[in-house]
Amino acid sequence: MKLGGYDIDTPRAILVGFAIATVAALVFGGATSVAAFGSFNPSWEGTTDIREIADQAGAETVVSTNTSEYEAYGEDTVAVVLAPDEPYTAKELERIEGFLERGGTLLVADRDGTGNALLEALGADARLEGALLRDDRNYYRAPALPRATTVAEHPLTEGVNSLTLNYGTSVEAGNATVLVSSSDFGYLDRNGNGEVDDDEELDTYPVATTENVSGGRVVVVSDPSAFINVMAEQPGNRQFARNLFSEDDTVLVDASHSGGVPPLISVLLAIRGSPMLQFGTVGLGLLVVFVWQRGVFDRTDDEAFDRRPTPELLAESAADSHPEFDRGRIQRLMKGIKSINSERGDDE
Repeated sequence: MKLGGYDIDTPRAILVGFAIATVAALVFGGATSVAAFGSFNPSWEGTTDIREIADQAGAETVVSTNTSEYEAYGEDTVAVVLAPDEPYTAKELERIEGFLERGGTLLVADRDGTGNALLEALGADARLEGALLRDDRNYYRAPALPRATTVAEHPLTEGVNSLTLNYGTSVEAGNATVLVSSSDFGYLDRNGNGEVDDDEELDTYPVATTENVSGGRVVVVSDPSAFINVMAEQPGNRQFARNLFSEDDTVLVDASHSGGVPPLISVLLAIRGSPMLQFGTVGLGLLVVFVWQRGVFDRTDDEAFDRRPTPELLAESAADSHPEFDRGRIQRLMKGIKSINSERGDDE
């Protein structure tokens, strides 16, 4: 077998192919995630479509694994927090508060207590109720996937006829402006039996709100699943996200408290956020190129894999490829080149 003009035996070709496949698998595994709501999870429960929607809306997407990223943004930026799995520290909250003070927009999509802790710390009125919202009349596939069809007139709801939830809850709006609510047949299934009990009331329940906080804006959606890839295909969900993203130049996806960031992506994000690491990476790359050019990595165990073929080997190859050339002249020419290179090396 020939590869790039060199003879390679079949076992070695198989080994090379296996090595390439292994490296490709490692790179793919290191750059993707299987975590629910993961920004780099391309499957149904991931949120890679957020970047696509942001791009369609004309916004640049930045994924951050550290809240220090908030310090560089404010007005013309919407930050996305989906299903945070742990509380934010005082320092992290200070950064988010500064982001809001500079005119930023914060989207909090959650259905339990961690999102509430963040909203309370930021001074927002809206809270997530926690109980499962169902609708036996208006739903997608099942009552636990209700279509919230009561839509208020607002720039964020332009072109939105409904929002479809996936085991979400409702929002206790307080003084926040209600954007979208369930139909009149919505109810909170507090005991989880799938039925409307005596203490459970049919009514319209808010699922999305907006309010001004500290010079910025906080938008609350009662289900992070409204933004996963499979639910983003629902027309109202996609349009709502596009409306939110189209008002800003940057979409900052906060992955600092949601996990699911692949190791390779974590390394790349760390390098992007650190000038020192960037300098070190560039320096290491230049060092590798320099060492390679100096011939430290020349292979000597197998002439067919030598990085720099000998003049004799080049002469034989040229003669085999072009029988019309005089083999003796080619060999003498290559010997002359070898002599010149040798003299140059002696001069150095």
